[in-house]
Amino acid sequence: MKRVYLDMDNVLVDFASGIAKIDEATRREYADRLEEVPGIFALMDPIPGAINAVHALVEEYDVYILSTAPWKNPSAWADKVTWVTKYLDDVLHKRLILSHHKDLLKGDYLIDDRSKNGAERFEGEWIQFGSEQFPDWESVLDYLI
Repeated sequence: MKRVYLDMDNVLVDFASGIAKIDEATRREYADRLEEVPGIFALMDPIPGAINAVHALVEEYDVYILSTAPWKNPSAWADKVTWVTKYLDDVLHKRLILSHHKDLLKGDYLIDDRSKNGAERFEGEWIQFGSEQFPDWESVLDYLI
């Protein structure tokens, strides 16, 4: 079975939805580093179509979440576990990998919106979520299934 890794931020998780849920004082305090707001990652909503897409992918692939958590926000590491448990624990229980070096993992596909943290050097195929070719989950599923 081929292996697929899924990034979280702006692939499974709508980062902007978390920002919308914090107060203005916190936004000002963390202006250029909103990813460091304690608890912000647990506040985020799923990207439209993401949950259904994951359920479809696990039928065909060996699926893991491969995400990076901000180094200067220790709560982000736990928040990501909380998010996965809330939305995807039924299919991705204990399938969350947090790494700043995504190119170290072996697999066939990495679905990620950015080339950072080793995504551009991933040994399999990098599917750039949000790109012209893969603007949404429907296009990704059409390609993979």
